[in-house]
Amino acid sequence: MLGIVYITAGNMENASHIARELVSRRLAACVNMFPISSVYRWKEEVEEDNEIAMFVKTDSSRFEEIKRLVKSLHTYEMPAIIFWGIEGEQEYLDWIHVNSSGEDA
Repeated sequence: MLGIVYITAGNMENASHIARELVSRRLAACVNMFPISSVYRWKEEVEEDNEIAMFVKTDSSRFEEIKRLVKSLHTYEMPAIIFWGIEGEQEYLDWIHVNSSGEDA
């Protein structure tokens, strides 16, 4: 199954570092990054911060490796790392599969 791993980071430097490592290791075909505003509860306080959201396009077989790598590179104590299955245009899905798994389409 192909999907999107949603990750948030505290700044573009950390997000870009994670994204480059994911793509260079063929754990992801592509990572989109964009600024977001987040309101969340952390340690019994309501917080509001600017963050960077990442959409990591990948194969589900890579999710465990992605989680390990992200946790090792991330500046957060508990980063958001969420997988969503996707459907879409087959040629593009094949590209994601080939470039995140190393297998032929």
